[in-house]
Amino acid sequence: ACQISSTTFIQKSAMPLQDDDDDDNDKIDTPSKTPTSTIPFLLADIGEGISEVELLQWYVNPGDTVSQFDRICEVQSDKATVEITSRFDGVVERLCGEVGEMMFVGKPLLYIAVDNAANVGGVGGGAQQHAAAESVDETTQQATLHNVVDESDRLHIPTDESVHSNSDSHYGGRKGSESEGEESGIMAKVLSSPAVRKMSKDYSIDLGAVMGTGPGGRVLKADILNIINARDSKAKPTGSTTVPQVSSALSQIEEDTVIPIRGYSRLMVKSMTTSLQVPHMVYADEINVNALTVVRDSLRPLAKEMGLNKLTYLPFFIKASSLAITKYPVLNSTIDVEEMTLTYHQSHNVGVAVDTERGLTVPVVKRCQDKSVLEIAEELGRLYALAFEGNLSEADISDCTFTLSNIGAIGGTYMSPVVLPPQVAVGAMGKIQRLPRFVSDTSDEVESVRIMPISWGGDHRAVDGATMARFSNLWKAYVENPSSMMFAMR
Repeated sequence: ACQISSTTFIQKSAMPLQDDDDDDNDKIDTPSKTPTSTIPFLLADIGEGISEVELLQWYVNPGDTVSQFDRICEVQSDKATVEITSRFDGVVERLCGEVGEMMFVGKPLLYIAVDNAANVGGVGGGAQQHAAAESVDETTQQATLHNVVDESDRLHIPTDESVHSNSDSHYGGRKGSESEGEESGIMAKVLSSPAVRKMSKDYSIDLGAVMGTGPGGRVLKADILNIINARDSKAKPTGSTTVPQVSSALSQIEEDTVIPIRGYSRLMVKSMTTSLQVPHMVYADEINVNALTVVRDSLRPLAKEMGLNKLTYLPFFIKASSLAITKYPVLNSTIDVEEMTLTYHQSHNVGVAVDTERGLTVPVVKRCQDKSVLEIAEELGRLYALAFEGNLSEADISDCTFTLSNIGAIGGTYMSPVVLPPQVAVGAMGKIQRLPRFVSDTSDEVESVRIMPISWGGDHRAVDGATMARFSNLWKAYVENPSSMMFAMR
């Protein structure tokens, strides 16, 4: 456990002996350095009832000099990744956790030596910190009483513009060789997440030479993995038989291993445990997506001209859900069992389940009722890029009122999707398959049809089977005849 210490440094220069008859003006003044105090830097309240976070990485080391708003560390809660910045100007004395450890709100992240004079009346109550230098006991008391809520403005969600906003303090500010500083300076000019920068450094990949495929030329983890895979393929001898490689993580497990549940997986444990209290009902159907395929393919060139590189089925499914919700708003409600109330939400905030290396996360496309199919597709692209890099903000994953899972992209047909309380409905699209179907009930003629299974899960306390069936039929009508959506749009 970290101990709080307070020190005051006063340095006096050597003074020569003076004769009794020397003038006062000949006396040498005693210079002194400004007193400093070691104070705790506490983890602020991130909100949403979060009391602990996982420490992903430090941006500072003991002995580093930091300024206000310099990045201190990156942490991940159950819902989002957050960068924490400094509240003070000072020198880092001690770190209070290792990467991978859980840090608790209101507890010290690190201890920092600050200038008493500079911090009196400064950000976050410097006068209190100055007084804390008088004694260890008093400092401890001040740390307990310290208002960590005031630190909320120092929390920072990584974005394209801000990933490198304090790169000088992280890279150039540390002591090291000139080559390391030059390399870090180049990396800081490339839009990428800390995880991507670390991976590129581990594999000796020059980020400046990588063509980023993310928004604004952002280098994604997939870009780095493609380079690594290309290297591996070149290293394989030609003419040899390639044996499928088993995952190194699995092949190296020779005994039982305990792995802590962290990040997004912790949220899934909590939400799935809560979902056990929901009496589920499931409704399934199959959708003919022949017409939708034609419409999507015809719109792809136009979407590319408008800056959208990839147009999938999902934006159409989301828009169809929003239009169907307009007629059946109970599907877009949340339930409060204790108060025995249903809240019908004005905004159609559709969450989309995304499978990432960090686990399952559900970013939210907000106000789908006001967005076009193209706007929904653009927002999905932004959310996907952030999700795969672990940089989703709290706003990106909150206020979900209805959820869709495109599990069919991986495989499977019919599902039993689980409702995420307090929501009351969820949909899961299965794999699209080319199957034979009769042209009509009265004809023996068979045609080739692209069929997609759809499975709906509902909270039976709020949604009955008849309502779910009618909602599904309307959604099906929009998807099977995409042109009909134009009549319902405003």
